[in-house]
Amino acid sequence: MTNENRPKALAPELAEIVAPFDEYNQELLENVHPVEWANPTPASRYHLVVIGAGTAGLVSAAAAAGLGARVALIERKMMGGDCLNYGCVPSKALISAARAWSAAAAGSQRFGAPRVEETGDFGAAMERMRRLRAQISHHDSAIRFKELGIDVFIGEGRFVAPDLVEVDGAQLRYRRAIIATGARLMMLPIPGLENSGYLTNETVFTLTELPRRLGVIGAGPIGCELAQTFARFGSQVTVFDIAPQVLIREDVDAAAIVQRSLIEDGIDLRLGVKIQHVDRQADETTLLFEKDGAAESLSFDHLLLAVGRSPNVDGIGLEAAAVEFSKRGVEVDDRLRTSNRRIYAVGDIASKYKFTHLADALARIAIQNALFFGRKKASDLVVPWCTYTDPEVAHVGLYEGEARERGYDVETLTVPLQEVDRAILEDAGEGFLRLQIEKGKDRILGATLVAPHAGDLLGELCLAVTHRIGLSKISTTIHPYPTQGEIVKKASDTWMRGRLTPFVQKILGLFLRIFR
Repeated sequence: MTNENRPKALAPELAEIVAPFDEYNQELLENVHPVEWANPTPASRYHLVVIGAGTAGLVSAAAAAGLGARVALIERKMMGGDCLNYGCVPSKALISAARAWSAAAAGSQRFGAPRVEETGDFGAAMERMRRLRAQISHHDSAIRFKELGIDVFIGEGRFVAPDLVEVDGAQLRYRRAIIATGARLMMLPIPGLENSGYLTNETVFTLTELPRRLGVIGAGPIGCELAQTFARFGSQVTVFDIAPQVLIREDVDAAAIVQRSLIEDGIDLRLGVKIQHVDRQADETTLLFEKDGAAESLSFDHLLLAVGRSPNVDGIGLEAAAVEFSKRGVEVDDRLRTSNRRIYAVGDIASKYKFTHLADALARIAIQNALFFGRKKASDLVVPWCTYTDPEVAHVGLYEGEARERGYDVETLTVPLQEVDRAILEDAGEGFLRLQIEKGKDRILGATLVAPHAGDLLGELCLAVTHRIGLSKISTTIHPYPTQGEIVKKASDTWMRGRLTPFVQKILGLFLRIFR
């Protein structure tokens, strides 16, 4: 189906995202924003009304309905939110394709594989992404949640009173409500940017042709992931950031490894710069920027803005609901209650950490507290995250500086990835595992892992940090050989050997001489 066949009822803001309107995007739309959807007749009163059907909203609604609550779920845009439609799912599909392309291109030199001479088919990689996204979208579909017993409303939902939400003229009264409206792209006050036709994380996945030259504003996780992906597809990529390094919030050594990897992939990093102006002429966008007082300019076919997220607090009637908020989002206490005790807020709208897995965890806390007098605290959560560059950077718990600020005496243990046999055999490149350990105690405070599949390897450490499983227990756990995950065992063994002080060695030696 071509773009000309697009349904006339499709809102312009959706038309920008759901393109090209082929069979896969048609399937996606039928699942997450059915054009012909008929909203149900509202119940007299709901146990729970959820505004927003991203991860936080979907988990909230499904969990409450599964526990027997009468639930209404409202979504104005696309069910599944950022993660399904223009976040985790499409980006990881493209990252997988780009990694395969890169491995094929490097295979002859690294492993004696056949030399790859032809350029790849970017359109095919994008089509694969759309096909897989459509396939996954069934899990987040309006019909599935209707079948769970949830009243699904497609339309603009807004509070009109402290206990009342209105959607397309229908009024939904509730005992409790959850705000899960997520976040949107943060706009920068750069002259000329607004009219430059820039791409965002929402619109970049509509491309069907590879940009020859791509400019990326932002060297955070999203900017680095997409910059590396497009560079591996064959674009000439330049990344701009005011910070002096990429991934400014990560461990300095970890960020340095990623930075070197980006440069090896041919990315031009313009760090420590201030963008002065953006100019769009015909099919070309020019950035004027300043570095150390010197003015420069570069031109691109497309410009991608990747500079963070702003909470969606506008247009949902928070004032009418007596819910306090700011530019940082809805204000909540440690149990995720807003200033209106009937209303809770979860996910990107109410957290500084904007991760899908955290939105899921916060939703589970909110349901217990809102419907069943629970006293779960968000501050009890241990939050891991991963940046999906190559190599990946995964982290859980505290960094060294954070641990010291909280009063811990910290011992840092670092094991290079190249001490792991499997990493050597797979030519895994640079990387390391760094543990922050409470000195004198068998407790892991935090962990940073840099490796090709760091996110997949972090689970053991997430368990250890969350439930205070010490290195002594990890050391006595058999790990399969050869795997990259063995790096955790090596770290544990290194720590155990460190406990074997000269005094302990002397005592053990004396014991063996006596009882030989």
